[in-house]
Amino acid sequence: MIEFQNIECDPTINKKEFSFWLNEILIEENKMLGDIVYIFCDDDYLLTKNIKYLNHNTLTDVITFDYSKDKLISGDILISLDRVHENANTFRVHFLNELQRVMAHGLLHLLGYNDKTEKEEQEMQKKEDYYLEKFSNF
Repeated sequence: MIEFQNIECDPTINKKEFSFWLNEILIEENKMLGDIVYIFCDDDYLLTKNIKYLNHNTLTDVITFDYSKDKLISGDILISLDRVHENANTFRVHFLNELQRVMAHGLLHLLGYNDKTEKEEQEMQKKEDYYLEKFSNF
C-alpha cells in the first residue's frame, strides 16, 4: 500500500494517479509493493529528522528510511515541500514536476539505487528522467 501523509503542508496531488505511477515503477523494477509512506513536510520537520536519525545538520529535499525485505519494498519517504519549491524555482520547472522527481528519487533509494558517487548519481538521474517520462504519458 502507498500512503500519503501531510505534516502542516499539502501538495494537493492526485493520490490515485501518483500511487499507480509509483506502483508501475516497482513492477518495472521487478519488485513488490509492501508499505510505503510518503510524508510531505516543511524544512524544519525534515531537518529535525535529518539531525536525529542521520546526524546530518543540513537541509535536504528527501530522506528515505528503508524497511524492505528482498523484493518486498517498504519504507518511509520524507519530502520537504519547501526544498521542492526552491528546487523547482532554481531549475525552472513546475512544482509538480520537481515533486515527482523527488518522489521517484526516494523510491529509487528503496529499490537499491544510491547517489553517493558521480556515476551512481548519473544512473539515478537517468532512472528519474525515464520514470518522469512514463508519468507524462498517463
